[in-house]
Amino acid sequence: MRSEPLTLIVGGLGKTGRRVAQRLTALGVRWRAASRSSELPFDWEREETWQPAVRGASAIYLTYYPDVALPGASERIRRLCALAVESEVEQIVLLSGRGEHHVWPSERAVRESGAEFTIIRCAWFSQNFDEGHFLGPILDGELALPAGSVSEPFIDADDIADVAVAALDRSQRERHAGQIYDLTGPRLLSFGEAVREIARVTGRSIRYTPISNAAYAEELALHLPPPEVAFLSELFGLVLDGHNSLLSDGVERALGRKPRDFSDYVRRAFDSGSWRG
Repeated sequence: MRSEPLTLIVGGLGKTGRRVAQRLTALGVRWRAASRSSELPFDWEREETWQPAVRGASAIYLTYYPDVALPGASERIRRLCALAVESEVEQIVLLSGRGEHHVWPSERAVRESGAEFTIIRCAWFSQNFDEGHFLGPILDGELALPAGSVSEPFIDADDIADVAVAALDRSQRERHAGQIYDLTGPRLLSFGEAVREIARVTGRSIRYTPISNAAYAEELALHLPPPEVAFLSELFGLVLDGHNSLLSDGVERALGRKPRDFSDYVRRAFDSGSWRG
C-alpha cells in the first residue's frame, strides 16, 4: 500500500498536462511529469523509458503525442496500460478525440486494461490559437485551413483539466469511474468567427482563409514526412466535415457548471500577452 498517492502525467508539459499538474499541486497531490524532456524521460518510441516513469504511480493522466488517433497509438497505449496495471496503477484517465473512429482502439485499450478508467473526448482546443500550431499564422495575420464554414464547439483546456482532476481526485473518483465525457464549449463558432473574435480583441489585422484539403496537404508536406501528411489529411477531412457541429453536456455532467466561453478564453489569452508577438 502506498502512503502518498502519486499521479503520473503522460504529456506533462502539454496544454492539458501542465494544467492538470497545477491543479494537483493545489490539491496537495504528488505528481510526476512524463515526456521526452522531463526529469525522468518518457518516450512512446522507447519502451524502456516506460517502467521508470510508471513506477510508484497509483493513477495516470494519459495523453498521446502528437495524436491518439495516429496509427500505432492504440498498441502502444495497450502495452503501457498492461505495464501500469502490473505496477499497481489503479486508475487511468485518457484524453481522447471527439467524433473520430480512429481513437476507438486506444479507448478500448484503456477500458480493457483492468484499471479503473475515465475517458475524456475533445475536438478543437481554444488554446490552439495561442499555445498551439495556430499561433504562428495568427501572428502572421492569416490562418488558412480546410475547414470551410464548418462550426466547432471549441473547448477550453482549463475545462479539460478541471474534468481530468475531478476524475483523479480520490474523494470524487467513484462517481467518475467508467464515465465517458464528451466535452464542448457552450456555443458553436466557425474558424472565421473565432479568428474575427481574436482580431477584435487584439486589434490585429487577422483573416481566416478556407483552402482545399489538397492545398493544406501541400503545406504539411513542407514540414512532415509523407505518411504523417497522408494521415493528417484524412483526419482533417474527417473531423472538419461538420459532424462535430453540436454541443454536449460533458462539462456540466462532470463538474456541475457550464463550460467556459470562447470569448473568456480570448480575453485571458490577450491579457497574458499571447498575441503580442
